[in-house]
Amino acid sequence: MTRELHCLQYGEREIQYEIVRRPRKTLEIAVEPDTSVVIAAPEDATLEAIEVKLRKRAAWVTRQQRYFSQFLPRTPERKFVAGETHLFLGRHYRLKVVPHVQESVKLIRGFIVVQTHRPNRSEVTRELVEAWYRDRAHVTFPERIELCLGHFPDPEAFRPKGLIVRQTKQRWGSMSPAGCLLLNRRLVQASVDVIDYVITHELCHMAEPHHGAAFFELLDKVMPDWVCRKQRLERSMA
Repeated sequence: MTRELHCLQYGEREIQYEIVRRPRKTLEIAVEPDTSVVIAAPEDATLEAIEVKLRKRAAWVTRQQRYFSQFLPRTPERKFVAGETHLFLGRHYRLKVVPHVQESVKLIRGFIVVQTHRPNRSEVTRELVEAWYRDRAHVTFPERIELCLGHFPDPEAFRPKGLIVRQTKQRWGSMSPAGCLLLNRRLVQASVDVIDYVITHELCHMAEPHHGAAFFELLDKVMPDWVCRKQRLERSMA
């Protein structure tokens, strides 16, 4: 898989986009929640052919970018200091840093309590909280996958071959051609109905790799309220 960065002039606008080349037959254009444009393209697709397709979809791309722009600027970067609020499964928790000889992170009555022998080192608190989020994601995501599989008429036909949890800047989830599900670690901060939307969306790709009519027919069938869930994701995790 290769990645390329390009720019297309569309009227007075300049559309910056990334090409991700994969072993596939069709070309797909996506606008991510951060307004970036990602084009999944066949390995042998020419830049000219890609730009022709992008130019045809440019009006749609700019509309999507305007839509996502209303949710920007995104939440300021967390400083990981006492009193700061952090999300977990859709709820806000206040960060509490407690001096202690042993390091740990626990949820206690509305607080994310961080015990550390270096309470004045925000970078240490960050590392502990991020590790805790990763651990919770590895517990929560498999549980939600099992529940989401139950929405499909033949659950085993949609079961992913594996799960990767990784923090990414753009996508909340993706399904590889080999059937491996990747979920953004940050997703564990969202409510379970939003997590289920992302998982169900990606599970649909087990049967329908591309965002065509058949894909959305399947998604509508297994999750009729997916549009509302998608909007909650964009608002709550902006």
